[in-house]
Amino acid sequence: MAFSPNDYIAVFDSGVGGVSVLRHLKRLMPCERYIYYGDCANAPYGKRSTEQVRQLTLAAVEKILAEHPVKALVVACNTATSAAIGHLRTLYPELIVIGIEPALKLAADRFPGGRIGVMATDVTLREEKFDLLLQRWGASCRVDKISAPGLVELVEQGLEHSEAAFGLLEPILAPYKGKLDALVLGCTHYPFASAVIRDILGPGTALLDGGDGTARETLHRLQRADLLAKPGDGCVIFKTSGEEAAFKALATRLLNTREV
Repeated sequence: MAFSPNDYIAVFDSGVGGVSVLRHLKRLMPCERYIYYGDCANAPYGKRSTEQVRQLTLAAVEKILAEHPVKALVVACNTATSAAIGHLRTLYPELIVIGIEPALKLAADRFPGGRIGVMATDVTLREEKFDLLLQRWGASCRVDKISAPGLVELVEQGLEHSEAAFGLLEPILAPYKGKLDALVLGCTHYPFASAVIRDILGPGTALLDGGDGTARETLHRLQRADLLAKPGDGCVIFKTSGEEAAFKALATRLLNTREV
């Protein structure tokens, strides 16, 4: 399989959450061409079984690769990464495949001995991949697993800063106010609700996510393969398995919003 610097970077998520990762990618590599695909017809992934998430992810990636010349695949979904990243790398050994994971290492490095919350979907929190992450980086700090069912759906509806988002998150996060050194946002949808999360937890809790690290790893892998695009305008193409007009409008708004 031959790749070209003019090929696309494909960014995949169950919905619009991976746009938070796309923002980091565009900041580091503004000249690249991006295909962003949200599997909105089957979202949210966080409530599905691991096998369902794996099959949906593999099917979506197969569709993306069949329709576009792709030099790198960024799985910008913690749930899909947990369920399918190993299978993707086996199926496409020549393709650069980058996943995302909760930024627990970053939190442990910044706050050794501290108390860290990890807010993620049920699939992410129950998967072996997270258990291994916890064993490796959680030994030096106290880690609280926090599930936030319903938040993905609110972000998908464009309600990330709404009273509904506050009403959902306040009973979940209020018990941790003043007690956490950091909260790891372990779902790519969650950074879009960061303003509400800060309102509840207060300024003493750092909010961390894996988007920047994923973007930097993608940059480094493309550099090593000599596949970075030449200077140019770059572009983003949004595609979805769901209702296209609404998806493009929301994804574009989230991509261009200042606060993530």
